[in-house]
Amino acid sequence: MSSSDPKPGPKPGPWPPAPESSPMPPSTWAKRTGFRPKFSGETTASHSGQLSLPASARATPSETLPDLEAGQPPLRPPPVSAGEPDKAKNDKPPPPPQPQPPGAAAPVKRRRDSDGGRSNGPDGEGANRSVRRQNRIEETVEVLPQSMADDDIAARNLHMKYGLRDTPGLVPIGFYGLQHYLSMLGSLILVPLVIVPAMGGSHEDIANVVSTVLFVCGITTLLHTLFGSRLPLIQGPSFVFLAPALAIINSPAFQGLSANNNFKHIMRELQGAIIIGSAFQAVLGYSGLMSLILRLINPVVVAPTIAAVGLSFYSYGFPLVGKCIEIGVVQILLVVIFALYLRKISILSHRIFLIYAVPLSLAITWAAAFLLTEAGAYTYKGCDPNVPVSNVVSNHCRKYMTRMKYCRVDTSHALRSAPWFRFPYPLQWGVPIFTWKTSLVMCVVSIIASVDSVGSYHASSLLVASMPPTPGVVSRAIGLEGVTSLLAGLWGTGTGSTTLTENVHTIAVTKMGSRRVVELGACKVGGFIASIPQVMVASLLCFMWAMFTALGLSNLRYSEAGSSRNIIIVGLSLFFSLSVPAYFQQYGVSPNSNLSVPSYYQPYIVASHGPFNSQYKGVNYVMNTLLSMNMVIAFIMAVVLDNTVPGSRQERGVYVWSDSETVTREPALAKDYELPFRVGRFFRWVKWVGI
Repeated sequence: MSSSDPKPGPKPGPWPPAPESSPMPPSTWAKRTGFRPKFSGETTASHSGQLSLPASARATPSETLPDLEAGQPPLRPPPVSAGEPDKAKNDKPPPPPQPQPPGAAAPVKRRRDSDGGRSNGPDGEGANRSVRRQNRIEETVEVLPQSMADDDIAARNLHMKYGLRDTPGLVPIGFYGLQHYLSMLGSLILVPLVIVPAMGGSHEDIANVVSTVLFVCGITTLLHTLFGSRLPLIQGPSFVFLAPALAIINSPAFQGLSANNNFKHIMRELQGAIIIGSAFQAVLGYSGLMSLILRLINPVVVAPTIAAVGLSFYSYGFPLVGKCIEIGVVQILLVVIFALYLRKISILSHRIFLIYAVPLSLAITWAAAFLLTEAGAYTYKGCDPNVPVSNVVSNHCRKYMTRMKYCRVDTSHALRSAPWFRFPYPLQWGVPIFTWKTSLVMCVVSIIASVDSVGSYHASSLLVASMPPTPGVVSRAIGLEGVTSLLAGLWGTGTGSTTLTENVHTIAVTKMGSRRVVELGACKVGGFIASIPQVMVASLLCFMWAMFTALGLSNLRYSEAGSSRNIIIVGLSLFFSLSVPAYFQQYGVSPNSNLSVPSYYQPYIVASHGPFNSQYKGVNYVMNTLLSMNMVIAFIMAVVLDNTVPGSRQERGVYVWSDSETVTREPALAKDYELPFRVGRFFRWVKWVGI
């Protein structure tokens, strides 16, 4: 070969070129949050083994999504044309062919693809790979809506009857608004029905507090949908505030108060603690500190923290149901039958039994108890159910006083004493009392409430919004929750106001995602609710707390639930959330001790006998109270372990929020979360509370 002959070029590689080894980043925000159906819009398998479809096999907006509750079969991906090359396998254009020596035949190299099959040429390889990938896909599970790039109403989430920005007519707003709030009735009324009797309040006080809760709930929900996260989430007295409220109510300082002054004095103490804790939460959100805390909050943290809230009240549930077993068990059975066995039955295209499981079971059981009372089933000769137990002399009457108190429906005079219309006003119980020890307890609880709300924001945005909120929107929402909780403290609801976790389940069931559905007002309803026997309240709480626990654990679906790392973290967090508080609650209490509170309130008197003992009584109160709360221990354990034990972002299910670049690229995101009435322009200089 002479020197003038051209030198041979580099040896050409296989054609078409192999795809890059690194997996493509997820293109949809729903999968970046950790929620992964059996197939996705990507064309490469992730490191977790997730399978995917090419772009041609993605679901189009015109396709209907599966209705898992109705029993419809899951969607199958559309078939992939065998002759269509897999263009999405590699977005880069193929490189030009390398120059070959004169007279040399083009090399054809046989290679084995990722599935173990052989293919020749670009068309054959792409077709075979597409067919093999199609055969590997077995089924799809719950599919969430993808992000929308246009503003057209037809592009809204098809699994919802009304989208986030839809404005139904006046009749649908009234109908669906009533439906939405009735489905949340248990969460709204059960907390006052527990704390007011614990404070020594009368049935009239219960009616007044319930009407106040419903009134404040309407105001705070309206404020949140306008100036908070703008998601259709109801604000109300969450169970997160119940344990600290009971701990404050059962403080040793209140044991010597007279029955007449007990209720108002303790309510004013609760108001002061809630106001300080709410102000702390508002500062946490509007200062931007919440954006930093978001880095520590993941599904592995949210799940055990919220589940511990429901598990912590097991001592209150069935022990109180047993006071009138025939009514309490029937109440539990009815709500279980409606919510589970009859959940697929639709009447006028509405799943009445699933949506209204709590109010329906409550109405039926209350009516049965009323008939039994009127028929004389709980009437005993010479015994008056309205006489206090301490004044009963007859042993015969003393034997039946418990059944008369808990089974009869006429021991309450709320229906007769409650006014037909009552307008609650701020400071109706008096001027709040501020103490630093109770305020510090509520400040810690406000952090737990914020963690609960973060999980609700993420889950609800998957259902109704085009994209998840930005960290600024989350901070803004947490800040406004602090403001609305402060309003609850001023009005005197007895607890703070936060996003109700059960609301996410209600949105999924009712398919109502419009933020316009807000309903205000409560008149004689408060008096009717106050007349519900306490046994029926405990029966409903058995179901509600169990549901609250399950909703908390359901956050694990956004992470690798089968990961041994996550299993151990969640298991340790839940176990110690029950075991450590039990140590504090049982410390120094002898089995034969005669405590002045009922047995189901004993876990909340730990401040008087806890193991933490220093020369500062206020510090003892704070430490013994906080470390006796299940949710605080679960939160501490989960945060420390999840943020120190190594794990990938996908394994941990790290919440991924929208960023500023996404806002400019997705106009639907700005319309979902921007503030109305051009209020947002006043916050443009505060980047951490804006879009």
